[in-house]
Amino acid sequence: MRRSTLLRFATLAFAGGLLEALVAEGALPAYIFVRPSAMVASVADLFRDEDLLGRLLLSLGSTVLAAGFAILAGIPLGWALYRYRLLGDMFGNWFAALAAAPLILLYPLFLVVFGRGEPTIVAMAFLAALVAVVLKTREGLETVRPVLRAVGRSFRLTGTQLFWKIEFPAAVPAIFTGIRLALIFALINVVGIEFLINFGGMGELIAELADRYEIPSMDAAILFVVLVNVGFFWATEKVEQWLRPA
Repeated sequence: MRRSTLLRFATLAFAGGLLEALVAEGALPAYIFVRPSAMVASVADLFRDEDLLGRLLLSLGSTVLAAGFAILAGIPLGWALYRYRLLGDMFGNWFAALAAAPLILLYPLFLVVFGRGEPTIVAMAFLAALVAVVLKTREGLETVRPVLRAVGRSFRLTGTQLFWKIEFPAAVPAIFTGIRLALIFALINVVGIEFLINFGGMGELIAELADRYEIPSMDAAILFVVLVNVGFFWATEKVEQWLRPA
């Protein structure tokens, strides 16, 4: 195991132990801060009484569906913004503005259009994920080094061959960064909308636990969402390494 990984886990263990000690000694109010040991102890209850696994799978299903649609639509859109400069000049700034906009505030409009259910959750997560894929795909293609294109032209590659053999492989790191962000943004929005409309998987569970003021269980559920995001990041990183062998 690498030294950085060991230091990372050691830091987390130290922070958890410090929080445990401060709450146990009363230095931090127990009605606000949760002892890590209480959070861990509540996990079994979440699986047994709250169907944690089923709710997690429900949120993951919505996340993968939204991110999948965003990837299928976002990569061609990002390529179109790169390939057709007029199109990029017309709509590129719009996507950049969407990236900075609090899209989650549009949920009342989506509720009117799609109703209180899974379509609203997936549609809003799709919109948030789409922006990341479009922008990173365009960025990756625009930052391909000119010398690589010159090498392709020296071998008399056609436009299609130049794209698939040179431009696309060179843009893979940026595209996978967009996919990584799409999965993260999709999950955040899925859980956030589930929380707001009290429907679905993990978001609904967190809302119910908050209403019952079961803080250790609520924090444990939030931790599961964080761990899933970490898992998405790790998995996409491994896939990128597989596609770009050393």
